[in-house]
Amino acid sequence: MTTDTPVLEFRNVHTHYGPVHVLKDVSMEIRPGELVCLLGGNASGKTTTLKTILGMVVPSSGDVLVDGEVVTGKSTAEIVARGVSMVPENRRLFKRMTVLENLEIGAYLREGEDLEEDLERIFEMFPRVKERLHQKAGTLSGGEQQMVAVGRALMARPKLLLMDEPSMGLAPILVQQNFEIIQQINEAGMTIFMVEQNANMALSIADRGYVLQTGQIVLADTAERLLANEDLRRAYLGELE
Repeated sequence: MTTDTPVLEFRNVHTHYGPVHVLKDVSMEIRPGELVCLLGGNASGKTTTLKTILGMVVPSSGDVLVDGEVVTGKSTAEIVARGVSMVPENRRLFKRMTVLENLEIGAYLREGEDLEEDLERIFEMFPRVKERLHQKAGTLSGGEQQMVAVGRALMARPKLLLMDEPSMGLAPILVQQNFEIIQQINEAGMTIFMVEQNANMALSIADRGYVLQTGQIVLADTAERLLANEDLRRAYLGELE
C-alpha cells in the first residue's frame, strides 16, 4: 500500500437515471497496489458505481479520476485505454468464440504487440485454460469461464482491475479458489476494486472496504475493522453470521 496518487478516485459523485438519484455524494479512492471491496445490498448502487467508472453512466455532478486525471465524460474506450479493465458479472464471454480468441480480445488495444508472454502468464495461473484453448468458450464450466474472464481482463495489462460479483454462480469450492486467485493477482502488484455480495470472503482478502446503502457511503474502513464491526454485520451484511 502506498501514498501515491490514487489509481481511482471519486470526488463527490452524484449519478441519476432520469429523476432517480442513484449515487449520492460518493467520495472514495483506491491507491496503487490495494485491493478494495465495495459492499452493499441489492439496489444500493454498486453496479452504477462500476458503470460510472467505465463511462457508461456520466455523473450529474462530481468527478471520476484515473491516475489523477479527470475522466468524467470520457468514453468507455478512452477509459479502458487509460488502463482500466473489468471482469464483468456472469463472465460475459463470447461463447461462440474459442478461449484463445476471447483472451486475444482482451488485448485488442495492444494490437501488434507480442502477446505470448502474457498468454504464458495466464496459462501459469490457470493451467486449465491452456488445456481448453481451442474449445468454444460456451462449452466451459462456470469455473473455467471465470478463469477465462479474468485472463481476458489481465491481457489488457491494466493499472486497475474492476471485478463485478466474481463469486456469482460459482459452486462453493470454486468460490474459495476464485478468491485465492484474486488475492494472488493483487499480491503480484495489481490494484483491484471489487464489487461483491459475499462480504465475508471479500473482506477476508481486501485491504479496505466501502459500504453503500441506497447510493451513499455509510461505512469506510480497513477490512479487518469492517469484519469486526457488529453494526455492519447486523445492519448491512446479514450473510456474515
